[in-house]
Amino acid sequence: MIINGGIRFCEKGLTTSLRAMHVQSELIGMYNENVTGFDKIGYQRKDPVVSSFTEFIGVHGLSQTIDDKVGRIQMSDNPLDLALAEKGYFQTMNADGTRLTRDGRFKLDKDGFLLTLEDDNVLSNAGVPIQLPVVPEQIKDVRVNSKGLVSVLNRKTNKFENAGYIGVVDSNGVIIVNPQVKQGYNEYSNVSLQDEFIQMMPIIRNFEANRQIFMIQNQNLQKVISQLGQA
Repeated sequence: MIINGGIRFCEKGLTTSLRAMHVQSELIGMYNENVTGFDKIGYQRKDPVVSSFTEFIGVHGLSQTIDDKVGRIQMSDNPLDLALAEKGYFQTMNADGTRLTRDGRFKLDKDGFLLTLEDDNVLSNAGVPIQLPVVPEQIKDVRVNSKGLVSVLNRKTNKFENAGYIGVVDSNGVIIVNPQVKQGYNEYSNVSLQDEFIQMMPIIRNFEANRQIFMIQNQNLQKVISQLGQA
């Protein structure tokens, strides 16, 4: 007795070519997003992940992971611009809840609350919004050390008063003790344009190959239909 088993998967060539082009278009779009984010402050490149079954299930087999390497840190002329020299995220809060970001471009409101450019509250390591004990006369009166301790110069007493530590956490929400905060700096993306273009080249070639195959198959199908119509 012989038992035959296995999985057989057959489909039309046109469908295979279309699915492949769809997948390759999505991949090119992911790399293009990284290229677009090259000059964005706090942007982290997204690395496409192709599952083993993408060939059969199409774009549903694609996903992304975040590259959390530190980006390019450059000096800024704003004392409230902060950059992280280590992996981690600033904690901010708005009406929708808490979010994480590496964009450290902050500002102060009239009450001394530290805010993002989108007016979200910047949270301390205790999970509460950071508010300066006194509203500074000048932005340069605000100091932030490497551990994220925010302090402000009280011109009446000529002493610095602490407002608390900026909450810097890892991707799991665990507080980072020494986040290496750099005051007066911005962190630009960790994207390398050269690497992104190199990654795209084979995908573009595969797309063109599948497009040619699709055109050939389509032409052959049209010939068959035409011949059947004449018969």
